[in-house]
Amino acid sequence: SGEVRYPLSTLSLGNHTLTVKAWDVFNNSNEETIQFRVEEDSKVALSHLLNYPNPFTTNTSFIYEHNQACQQLDARVQIFTVSGKLVKTIESTFYATGFRGEDIPWDGKDDFGNAIGKGTYIYKLDLRNEKGQRAESFQKLVILK
Repeated sequence: SGEVRYPLSTLSLGNHTLTVKAWDVFNNSNEETIQFRVEEDSKVALSHLLNYPNPFTTNTSFIYEHNQACQQLDARVQIFTVSGKLVKTIESTFYATGFRGEDIPWDGKDDFGNAIGKGTYIYKLDLRNEKGQRAESFQKLVILK
């Protein structure tokens, strides 16, 4: 197993194809091809936001994907009651090496350290890049106690 990192910072705008071929120590080779598009300036985008496990009793983690690889990112998760009351804010700053954000753990406690009651809650993930561009997404979570 291994990893290859190579900056492709001088690509022109538009569609591209990248083919990588690698050999092992026994001279066996394998080749993979991917297609991608270079855009002028993409907006921050979030996808596949979820928390796992869901429902949960004591701990969960917020998991998501984004389009801001190789940047310093600020992530903020806010958990609300269904009536809109903010019960918890979790902030995280990290350097994105890929397109999956760092998991953000939560112990099911509010901002004062108290366990919140069982039920359904809404959470919002707000992701901001170095340029101040941001995206947000909402999901539901369930606490069982």
